[in-house]
Amino acid sequence: MKINSKVAILTTSLATLFIFGGVSQHTVAHAATFQKASSKTIKSKTSTTYNYAKKMLAKNKNGFDSNAAAIFSKKAYPASGAADGYSDFLLGLKANGYKFTSAQKSLIRKNLVLKSNTDPAILSKAIVGLKSIGYNPAKYRPYGSKKDVNLVDQLYKSKISSQTTSTLSQVLIALSTGNYSRPKNATFSKTSLANSLAKLQQSNNGWAYDNKLADVDTDTSAMAVTALARAKSSAKTVKTSLSKGQAFVRSQASTNGAYGYNYLGKTYLNANSTAEAIIAFSVRSSTNKYMNSVASQKAQTASPMVAMLGYINHDGTIKGSSSAVYGVGQVNLALASYKSPQLHRSVYTIK
Repeated sequence: MKINSKVAILTTSLATLFIFGGVSQHTVAHAATFQKASSKTIKSKTSTTYNYAKKMLAKNKNGFDSNAAAIFSKKAYPASGAADGYSDFLLGLKANGYKFTSAQKSLIRKNLVLKSNTDPAILSKAIVGLKSIGYNPAKYRPYGSKKDVNLVDQLYKSKISSQTTSTLSQVLIALSTGNYSRPKNATFSKTSLANSLAKLQQSNNGWAYDNKLADVDTDTSAMAVTALARAKSSAKTVKTSLSKGQAFVRSQASTNGAYGYNYLGKTYLNANSTAEAIIAFSVRSSTNKYMNSVASQKAQTASPMVAMLGYINHDGTIKGSSSAVYGVGQVNLALASYKSPQLHRSVYTIK
């Protein structure tokens, strides 16, 4: 299938999209029953996709077909040293209890590309990824270097005024993963960044990758909601934006509980969009129930958890996934997010 430029742009965000999802049907009669995922099913499906992710990391392979590329490789990914989605992939493993080996940490350090002018989006992902495998991004020694670098300071000093909505969300989420100090010569604060993100909210209460009302999508909106929640701002404008944003995400639920992106008048349901919605619902106690207990729409017949689990194949791969790193990684992260309220902390509070 030929990918339209709009879809191609959308797939560059932490919330990459699957172009092979189902098409949503929003106009059905009121649902008589609402299906929830059982603890047994959640545990079984989590084990399946988690074990597949472990095998991927052990082999450093983005899946296991004949054309599978490496996950971490400077040669394959000269700008970052890793496949898109690697930070969610690593955090998804970490949040589900994985212990990274010394060899795996070394592999990642050898390949990650970090320069003084690294793009804020790439830098944000590196902070999340390195924090996930046990390194302090504020005092990180790149492979082969003789001195430490402060990646957090570098991010704070970056120029972000012209960055996309997705990048602003990524930056805010990355800075929330630890108790980091802000340098005196920072170009922004978490508070100012949250305010900027709130101002980019469209009139329908969602967000768009290109800041156009016509292009508002669930993935960008769910990530913005997660970022605003992680900012923990007391500003009324941010709080209002967050509440409206979560209401928008709820309004986008399909009748079968899945989420998707809109293209040429149709909604293409997929695992990643559904995972993003679950993560967004996990960040506030008032919306935890929409992950698996309460319907967001009157016509909804199943929860987002039921829908997302339905995308997990028997071998742990994700149906319709254009990238195993993105598919498995983000589904694992959403599964960990579902458990996070029980642990009384977000998956992005990385210990």
